[in-house]
Amino acid sequence: MNIEGEIIEGIEKAITALFASPEAPSVKIEKTKSDFVGDYTYVVFPIVRLSRKSPEQTAEEIGQYLKSNCAIIHNFNVIKGFLNLEVDASVWFNYLQLNWNKTSFSLPSKNEKVMVEYSSPNTNKPLHLGHIRNNLLGYSLSQIFDNNGYEVIKANLINDRGIHICKSMLAWKLFGNNETPESTGLKGDHLVGRYYVVFENKLREQTADDIENAIAGNFTFADATIQKRYTDALEKLNAAKDEKQIAKFSDDIKELVRNNSQLLLTCQEMLRQWEAGDKETIALWEMMNGWVYKGFESTYSRLGVSFDKYYYESNTYKLGKDIVQEGLAKGVFYQKPDNSVWIDLTNDGLDEKLVQRGDGTSVYITQDIGTAELKYQEFGMERSIYVVGNEQDYHFKVLFLIMQKLGKSYANGMYHASYGMVDLPTGKMKSREGTVVDADDLISEMYQTAKDKTIELGKSDGLNEDELHNLYHQLSLSALKFFILKVDPKKRMLFNPEESIDFQGDTGPFIQYTYARIQSILRQAKINWQDAEIPNNLHPSEINTIKVLYDFPTVLAEASREYSPAVICQYCLDLARAYNRLYNEVSILRETDEGLQSLRLKLAHHTAEGLKFGLNLLGINVVERM
Repeated sequence: MNIEGEIIEGIEKAITALFASPEAPSVKIEKTKSDFVGDYTYVVFPIVRLSRKSPEQTAEEIGQYLKSNCAIIHNFNVIKGFLNLEVDASVWFNYLQLNWNKTSFSLPSKNEKVMVEYSSPNTNKPLHLGHIRNNLLGYSLSQIFDNNGYEVIKANLINDRGIHICKSMLAWKLFGNNETPESTGLKGDHLVGRYYVVFENKLREQTADDIENAIAGNFTFADATIQKRYTDALEKLNAAKDEKQIAKFSDDIKELVRNNSQLLLTCQEMLRQWEAGDKETIALWEMMNGWVYKGFESTYSRLGVSFDKYYYESNTYKLGKDIVQEGLAKGVFYQKPDNSVWIDLTNDGLDEKLVQRGDGTSVYITQDIGTAELKYQEFGMERSIYVVGNEQDYHFKVLFLIMQKLGKSYANGMYHASYGMVDLPTGKMKSREGTVVDADDLISEMYQTAKDKTIELGKSDGLNEDELHNLYHQLSLSALKFFILKVDPKKRMLFNPEESIDFQGDTGPFIQYTYARIQSILRQAKINWQDAEIPNNLHPSEINTIKVLYDFPTVLAEASREYSPAVICQYCLDLARAYNRLYNEVSILRETDEGLQSLRLKLAHHTAEGLKFGLNLLGINVVERM
């Protein structure tokens, strides 16, 4: 059933018949705004040159033609040049008859591969609230694209190498006293994350006096090149007039001191040893990463996300370095006297970008180049989506432009699904300082909050212990996931756990409750409604609910175009509200006419399937009883 197609065809015929047009122009219709009566609106202004009449008269004539010649049009109204069309109630009845038992709203196969890369954690710290938004967005986008007919590969690129990983390794080696997850009782990712914070604290302690002296002008670097950079920064600091400039040049000096401190130089040496394959360094790296992977898998399982393919930067950076050499040979990159390799993107409105250090070690973008190549070699996908926070917007502009300049055929299919950061009522999180909201702690807190709220509202009566555990678990996850996913991904968001669990608000538990209410109604039904004939007699609230259900495939397509699970969240809210309005306006189980009761039960069943399908797109499982 394609209502829009029939209406567009009818309008095209009307234009040809009424205005002697040999060929109707392209016709577009849109949903009628809620302030007006109608289902679809056609704006006639573009065709008044054909009708040679006023917009109002043009719209009136097309409306009369459709009412007489298009069976699905019941009525119309004209407001200036806007023709608002009302679809006949029989159309919505026929839709229900044909679709009430449908469990899927998926679109046909597009024979196109899409890879969605998300999570991408560092192995120097556990997952936190920011990672949760990343994982939930990535998993939901995978579900959305899968049900839009694409073949989806869910990928996770593990950031398992680099200077940040070596910070945790060196801190454990220097200060760890051979602690293990077993000896401490900590999850492995939590233990390794503790040493990332230890490193930063030790670095802060060891450089505090040097930074103070350097900013005051009383410091000397052993390296002449670094000393020159320090002198230049100090001159700029002393000449600075406003607070912003003073802060910037002070930070520049602070970073020079940090980066050339004994602790960080030792860390950089550890990275060089790792890249050189030093056995002791590799063994330490493998042991600590192994702890982290076990911790990650536990969190992923609790969160309900999964992956089809894992990539590791330790396996891709070498390919990236090979491609850097390829780019040098092509003249895409150039080499500076210190042997570092760069690309000049100033003519493209960007800047110069380092792609390999002078000592031969890779940087982030080196391994991203290698990973992009490896992914395409293995899967040959038409589209590669990177779910990464918006603080990396510039990085991905550079990466995609580099791949284009290297002549990679897949470059135009690379897309950055950028999203805003997550704040808490207490402010911004900081990994270095250990002031993050740990993902495991948050999931546990959400579980307890869901349990307390459910008991308080009396929605746990009559359930056994296993059912209660599942109820609290699913409600907590639906609250967390829905609260995060309902915000436009591009926007920065404030997460408030208390607001997320509300059975009456714009929340996951509200939709869960609507689904569970329908299941309760269906269980209580005493008639054989599945096989019953239903009358063509729809209440306005039933028509409204059917209209929302009919729109699901269109909404699903929109969600993929916009790369936005928030579109699905809004749809689920609209469907739940429509059904709750119906529930309050018509009788279901107390309806004495079995035909009407069967109709309403079939509509209830179809609504429940719509809610279940929608929540599944968000990575949320329904609960049957509440």
